[in-house]
Amino acid sequence: MGLSFPPLTAAQFAKICKIALDEAGLNLLPTKQTMVATRLGRRLSRLAIDSYDEYLALVDAPDSHERLRMVAALTTNVSRFFREAHHFELLRRQILPELIAAARSGQRVRLWSAGCANGQEAVSMAICLLDQEPAAHLLDIRILGTDFDPSVVRYAQLGTYHHSMLGGLTGDQVARYFTKDTSARSYRVDVRITQMTLFRDLNLHGHWPMPGRFDAIMCRNVAIYFDRAHQDALWRRFWSKLTLDGHLFVGHSERVPSGFGYQAHSTCHTAYQRSRA
Repeated sequence: MGLSFPPLTAAQFAKICKIALDEAGLNLLPTKQTMVATRLGRRLSRLAIDSYDEYLALVDAPDSHERLRMVAALTTNVSRFFREAHHFELLRRQILPELIAAARSGQRVRLWSAGCANGQEAVSMAICLLDQEPAAHLLDIRILGTDFDPSVVRYAQLGTYHHSMLGGLTGDQVARYFTKDTSARSYRVDVRITQMTLFRDLNLHGHWPMPGRFDAIMCRNVAIYFDRAHQDALWRRFWSKLTLDGHLFVGHSERVPSGFGYQAHSTCHTAYQRSRA
């Protein structure tokens, strides 16, 4: 028998939309009301709350952690190793060789997976690096993974994936970069990868504590949830965090508008390189 959710009124939906927009820039269209009712209905069931008014009172309570959990419940954490493979091919062929050469000469290299979900994107970046430079973990190369949802960040920090989550990896990659647990149903990432990756909670519309710039940023299928004003603000902030020749990767249905000082890769319409001009 399925769960039974209380009705969500137009006024309650409007309040939820405002919180989602204010907290995380989420743009919830009227067509999403049923989805919102379903996802938050699960939160009500888990908390043994009978109405959305009672739930919203909890969300508005001082020092409540439910506000963050509510917004996290409204986002979709889709993650897969080497998702949108053309980006990783571009990374391998055109970007990483120069970055690895710079790291070998003692320079700092930083990559960022923004909206990392369970961490597969950051781990995929680490695998690309180790494929080209087996000692990459010994160089000054680090990959930051961030997400709004603390629960998926905790999962990424554990670095253990059920065998059903290994899609996108070759058998050779699994053998080289993962260790089976005793039941052979879960796989833990190799210590070389954990040495290169760091996962943290981050609201992309809040304060960014990272002091330095990044050579490549992947933020894919995240901006589609934001309205135009929040999207443009995000692109500007990303641009300010890129090195002069840094690269930004966005999702297949996302585009960075003109006027941001970039050069789009002709081989990949969703990859942009910051221009020196």
